[in-house]
Amino acid sequence: MTRRQITDDVVVMSFPWRVLGIDFERNVTLLRLSDGRVVIHSTAPFTAEDIAAIRHFGEPAWLIDATLMHDTFAKHGHAAFPDLPYLAPNGFTKASGITTEQLDSLPSDWQGEIDVLKLDGNRMNEHVFFHRRSATLVVADLFFSFPSDTRGWARFFVRHITRLPRLFGISVFFRLTINDRRAFERSTKTLLRWNFERIVVAHREPVIKEPRTAVERALRDSGFLSDV
Repeated sequence: MTRRQITDDVVVMSFPWRVLGIDFERNVTLLRLSDGRVVIHSTAPFTAEDIAAIRHFGEPAWLIDATLMHDTFAKHGHAAFPDLPYLAPNGFTKASGITTEQLDSLPSDWQGEIDVLKLDGNRMNEHVFFHRRSATLVVADLFFSFPSDTRGWARFFVRHITRLPRLFGISVFFRLTINDRRAFERSTKTLLRWNFERIVVAHREPVIKEPRTAVERALRDSGFLSDV
């Protein structure tokens, strides 16, 4: 596991997650509220040391998985934090075998601190998060973000199979989950109203430089920004 401090109140913990010989990583994002409690966004195979690191950052208060595709480590996450409310999209309990609470009903404690938007029109029921104090946008599979120095098979796969020539954007796999294009476009327009200054993705690199430009370009590349 590698740990990156994104802002005073946002930490990203990256865990290896290899598929087809490529390390896509699983990023777990810690979002700290003003009272010191922490939202753990995404699950991973947490070790005792990882759990201690999370507790050192703040008091764990909620566990989140934000898409039906992220059930891989649900049992690990629940075992590491069995007493926390576990929030996930509708249908996640069936996919994971773990009882969760629906993300459609948000904790009142998040009011004014964390906004959540359900991306309509996609079968994976992905939700995106906006941590207001740090102006950080957190997504699951909506965007992939590989570093510019990616080489070899990984670079070929991302550019030509995932179809992300810029190494950042909406993968062809996510596009295949979109079943209502107009509803999805409406959701992305709502997302763009947030004044985010950085993006944390579930797989690979955060976007710190010109994140809004990156998002608008990604949406345009995929044909979702034609009416803006």
